[in-house]
Amino acid sequence: MSTTTENSATSLLRFATAGSVDDGKSTLVGRLLHDSKSVLADQLEAVERASLSRGQEAPDLALLTDGLRAEREQGITIDVAYRYFATPRRRFILADTPGHVQYTRNMVTGASTAELAVVLVDARNGVVEQTRRHAAVAALLRVPHVVLAVNKMDLVEYAEPVFAAIAEEFTAYAASLGVRDVVAVPISALAGDNVVEPSAHMDWYGGPTLLEHLETVPVGTDPSDRPARFPVQYVIRPQSDEHPDYRGYAGQLASGVLRVGDPVTVLPSGHTTTVAGIDALGRETDLAWAPQSVTVRLADDIDISRGDLIAAGPVPVPTKDIEATVSHLSERPLRAGDKVLLKHTTRTVRALVKEISYRIDITSPISEGGLQQRSGAEGLNVNDIGHVVLRTAEPLALDGYSENRRTGSFLLIDPADGTTLTAGMAGEAFDTVRTDAPGVPEEEDWV
Repeated sequence: MSTTTENSATSLLRFATAGSVDDGKSTLVGRLLHDSKSVLADQLEAVERASLSRGQEAPDLALLTDGLRAEREQGITIDVAYRYFATPRRRFILADTPGHVQYTRNMVTGASTAELAVVLVDARNGVVEQTRRHAAVAALLRVPHVVLAVNKMDLVEYAEPVFAAIAEEFTAYAASLGVRDVVAVPISALAGDNVVEPSAHMDWYGGPTLLEHLETVPVGTDPSDRPARFPVQYVIRPQSDEHPDYRGYAGQLASGVLRVGDPVTVLPSGHTTTVAGIDALGRETDLAWAPQSVTVRLADDIDISRGDLIAAGPVPVPTKDIEATVSHLSERPLRAGDKVLLKHTTRTVRALVKEISYRIDITSPISEGGLQQRSGAEGLNVNDIGHVVLRTAEPLALDGYSENRRTGSFLLIDPADGTTLTAGMAGEAFDTVRTDAPGVPEEEDWV
């Protein structure tokens, strides 16, 4: 059974956009919304008024996405702007992420659930440091599809050699990070070339427009391709006259398919049983698939609580020792020896940062042999990406992030005030080249 429904109005594509400052990303998103007729008349009128007040004769389509006052004043994107739109062929949820290096963490947030990333470059500048950073973040988050949108082709006289050189350089760099599906599209967001309608100025380009590719790229996966993972969110025990012995476990199926009669393992305890019943929307059903929210009933009475994982197929081995690639999101640095809370699916446990093995220089050019490692002795600052070793107070059942984006990810939280510190992905992210030996701090006794 497949949930992939290509070229269907019922299919949904989540995608993120990223690009360096002044590459025209907000204009591209505005053009995409405008030319696909996804802008309401009153929204367009408001943009026209705002553009006139700034002395612009034509509507500034970037204002359709740059909603913060600071964004409009500075002409940059600061926060992640989510937009929903639809065409007759597909529905879309767009995460317009900031391009400035200061807001790299916002791209991590916007791309974490995306199935496709649009990386924008200025045809005059080509692949720059921030372009490599965005490609690395897309690879880190295992975004399956990447589109390279080479913008401002009108400013390089729509020259095919310029586009070809940029596409070749970016594709080679992305491939070195493990990104295999890269499609390059030459566009002019300001003029509308190859965004929604084909360009009359680039007859040498025979590929799809940006929107056509977004409408036709495969989305979704067959749930049966991955083992079932069901994090328990809530235990339902009505203990009423009508349901005196009912015991159900409610949550959202993170991956895979569960069927009545399937053998399952409850983690971290390791107890085994079978699925006795599945309730969805108040009715019994024979099966459930990700990402449905259901209530699962088991054949045996097992001590199960919120945070436990009901798993079928090959199951992860619960462990207290976790190695992961992380993206640090907080202004507060992350140091070896820090005591944190680790939130994995519906389970939150205490944890200790035993070691920050290294930071990853995601701006390293491919000529240097790929991404470089830098010392992690000084910890991780905001927007840094690195490799850490954690020790948890209780065992956790994590899949590798490369195998399962849902059950392979976690958050590190400040136990003092509950703020999110770091986004983590279990396992190694990319092949890196060590340049200096990281310091190994001593373990502290907290967990």
